[in-house]
Amino acid sequence: MVNQARLLYIIFGPTSPQDGQVIWQEMVEGPTDESSLKGLANAIKLLYDTGTKEWTADDVISLVDELSVVPREWLLENNARLLILSGNNICFTFMASKAGEGGAIELARLIVFLALVCEKELYCMDWTVRMMQKVCKVFSAAAERKSFLQSVANAFACVTMEMLQPIMSGERDDDDRGFLNLFHLLHAQANFHKEVLYLTMNASSS
Repeated sequence: MVNQARLLYIIFGPTSPQDGQVIWQEMVEGPTDESSLKGLANAIKLLYDTGTKEWTADDVISLVDELSVVPREWLLENNARLLILSGNNICFTFMASKAGEGGAIELARLIVFLALVCEKELYCMDWTVRMMQKVCKVFSAAAERKSFLQSVANAFACVTMEMLQPIMSGERDDDDRGFLNLFHLLHAQANFHKEVLYLTMNASSS
């Protein structure tokens, strides 16, 4: 699956507009944009939707997992963006797989970056909350669900501190990218929790 992931990146990954060379470090060095991931997302959707015996749903999820470490581990924001562009079914299946493997903390951090991408791209934050709600049901025990939700809350705090630390130590990007990312994260957190409150209020009043 490693070779397939590398091949997929070579064919559908981001390329330099100058010479057409594959930009291997794009997903590793900083947040990327939709155009850099659209080709990969469309290829993944095509494999997932073909229904051929050669590619099962599990195979596609394994491919997405391997892809996120080509050439090295991607920034989680780029991973989240790829999942969003790949569509609801692939995103949920990927996250449910992580939940089944006991990766609640990793999953919680992914929720944070799904919220961040939604905030940056002006996608509906309600989508992230409902995706979390669906994933929550994968955990069979109430204690596991409660622990997962606590991990999501903790992940928002941890990622905020990670982004704040270089700013507090005086490290500044020329384009203030770090500060802008923190700004988006704080708004993402506020909007995410607003949607959670709406969901809770609607459930209690029905």
